[in-house]
Amino acid sequence: MIVYLYWLISLTIVTYFSAYFVKRFKETGYTFLVGFYVIYLAASQIFATRTIKFDLGFHSFYAPAAVFIYPFIAQALDMINEVYGREKTYLAILIAFLTQVLLVIFIIMINSLKPAPFFLYEETWRNIFKLGIRITIASWISFLICQYIDATIFAFLKKKYEKKVLLRSLTSDVIDLTLDSIIFVTVAFLGVMPIIPLIIGQIVSKNIIGFLDTPFFLWYKRLIK
Repeated sequence: MIVYLYWLISLTIVTYFSAYFVKRFKETGYTFLVGFYVIYLAASQIFATRTIKFDLGFHSFYAPAAVFIYPFIAQALDMINEVYGREKTYLAILIAFLTQVLLVIFIIMINSLKPAPFFLYEETWRNIFKLGIRITIASWISFLICQYIDATIFAFLKKKYEKKVLLRSLTSDVIDLTLDSIIFVTVAFLGVMPIIPLIIGQIVSKNIIGFLDTPFFLWYKRLIK
């Protein structure tokens, strides 16, 4: 499928240039990594408004389109943690969270304006970018909890098992992506729709993509040596 080609190209670009900036400009490399981290997070928030069919061949799940890029947020966080440590990773999470708050404010601001009489897509625009307070809060809660857990577990495993790069990346990401699915769906949709199928769909799809993008972290680690 062509979507995997785009996915492969985007991850290759981000991984290579992340390693390049970190290795060549270590003092400012942190800024580049946070920039990639933030853009992936912002894009995932927008793409989450579209629900897609995630086809495994033998079974299909329905999940937000963001599942194709959200798992790389965990990888980007690992890239920061690997080089700059836990404290700067916590700072990156805070910066990313603040950008999401600003994104919501900007959307509210734009939606408060009257559309031009010849703008024919106002209803479509509002349907896509209308903000449910409950969903927004669920997104913020799950992001903060899961990203901080990811960063903490990764840093702990790195300190305890320095040479086991795959262990710390996979363990922290699986816990992050699984908890994110459970917390977000529960807070956002409990009492509104059946949450078990949604949780299972997100856990499976996010972790599959998360597993597939793990080699990019290993490549990043090799490039920065």
